[in-house]
Amino acid sequence: MQKRNKINIKPRYLFVLMVSLCAVILIVSFRSGNNDSAIRQFAGDVVTPMQSGINKLGSFFADKLKYFKSIDDLTAENASLKEQLADISYQNKVLMQSRYELDDLKKLYNLDNNYADYPKVAARVIYNNSSNWYSSFGIDKGTDDGIKVGMNVMAGDGLVGIVTKTGHNNATVKSIIDDSSNVSGMFLDTSDTCIVKGNLKTLENGHIEVTDIKKGADIKDGYEVVTSYISTKYHPGILIGYISDITVDSSNMTESAKLTPAVDFSKLDMVLIITKEKEAMY
Repeated sequence: MQKRNKINIKPRYLFVLMVSLCAVILIVSFRSGNNDSAIRQFAGDVVTPMQSGINKLGSFFADKLKYFKSIDDLTAENASLKEQLADISYQNKVLMQSRYELDDLKKLYNLDNNYADYPKVAARVIYNNSSNWYSSFGIDKGTDDGIKVGMNVMAGDGLVGIVTKTGHNNATVKSIIDDSSNVSGMFLDTSDTCIVKGNLKTLENGHIEVTDIKKGADIKDGYEVVTSYISTKYHPGILIGYISDITVDSSNMTESAKLTPAVDFSKLDMVLIITKEKEAMY
């Protein structure tokens, strides 16, 4: 058996053919006047449903175009809102940073007033040599700014440490919390002396060590410890911290205690450097 040849007409050609047919029927209908009612009837039966279908199809595509335009508008509006939110977030961070800097400057101002007898210069912390605590860190002032090794450094409510190394425009500070630090201190209320020792391990619990307290000294938890007059490195009277948990040593001759530093060594941003060494002032 022979296979029938299938007629394959592309849809677009069929559409053109139907449109052409409708156009011919309409032209013939209108030219024939009232004598060709059959043709008019045929045209109405064929063209009207087709026109209705075309109208529906047109409405469908119009709705779709309107829908996609709405999506584009919403997408653009969403992108704009995200950009505005990012800008607001950035401005908020700037304001928060400005507030923190203002708080730091207020603290430095108060600290400067508390130790008005000492000449000082402010500096910003630019790096930290310790992972968790600022036991050793760098500042953005150096020999070009008059900074020298041995100058005392303060922040917060009291003593931070001492300058140990200088460059032209930077310097390194060793904090009193460093394991190698020993500061000669005294109790502000009684003038009894002691030694404040850095201890990064115990600092995890919020304190460092106070040793060599005279047994029977009239001291209590909460007493202030300041730098002593007999210190060879530190100017006298600078607050170091507050003691607690006083105990008698095993030698039964001295006492020890814990000291909570007056400075938060988990974050340092601005510091004050006393621009005279201890020996140069006394």
